[in-house]
Amino acid sequence: MSMTSLQIFADGADLAGIRKYAAMADIKGFTTNPTLMRKAGVEDYETFAHEALTIVGDRPISFEVFSDEADEMFAQAVLISSWGKNVFVKIPVTNTKGVSSAPLLKRLVAAGVQVNVTAMFTLEQVKEVLPILASGPKAYLSIFAGRIADTGCDPLPVMKDALALMAPYPQLELIWASPREVFNIAQAEEIGCHVITVTADLLEKRKLFGKDLTQFSLETVQMFYNDAQKSAFTLHT
Repeated sequence: MSMTSLQIFADGADLAGIRKYAAMADIKGFTTNPTLMRKAGVEDYETFAHEALTIVGDRPISFEVFSDEADEMFAQAVLISSWGKNVFVKIPVTNTKGVSSAPLLKRLVAAGVQVNVTAMFTLEQVKEVLPILASGPKAYLSIFAGRIADTGCDPLPVMKDALALMAPYPQLELIWASPREVFNIAQAEEIGCHVITVTADLLEKRKLFGKDLTQFSLETVQMFYNDAQKSAFTLHT
């Protein structure tokens, strides 16, 4: 599949996977988070981050703070930001108590930290942080479109409206986060989204783009038949 303006960021914290996707020219950036790091067995945050940075070159990569208290989040963000010009610091849109991160974002923007505001679900959240980010350095807004869809709601209206609100600020880019299927890549591109974060399982499925559906049907029938034969199923008729 050929991408035009949409940038694909590989989402994960497995160094082998990061190395694999760093070798692909169409992977334009990388994102991580504490959950992915735990899943990958990361034990030393800084060691992992510096190893990842040596792999990705100058492509953007996001690392997330892990405190729940504003002053400590600020200190972590400033430190993480110092690791490279291509580093973006993920700041959850609220803390675990639902307290807005807007004041923290103001401090970080004033300090010149490049942020990736994460775990965003609503247009109201976009409207709250946009004026803060508008006068700052390059930043990402990560809306979890896949998780919105998990609730039975169509994420496209939120994504489209967010893009419209962000249009006057070229240094701000919208991330389609938590995609659930490869078709989300096509959807994100169609609406003009700037970035989509894609996990390894979905990255592998990209090779199916453009596949002949009749052939795909036949292969599926063959799979069912082969598995039935391997299972040695019988019916007593």
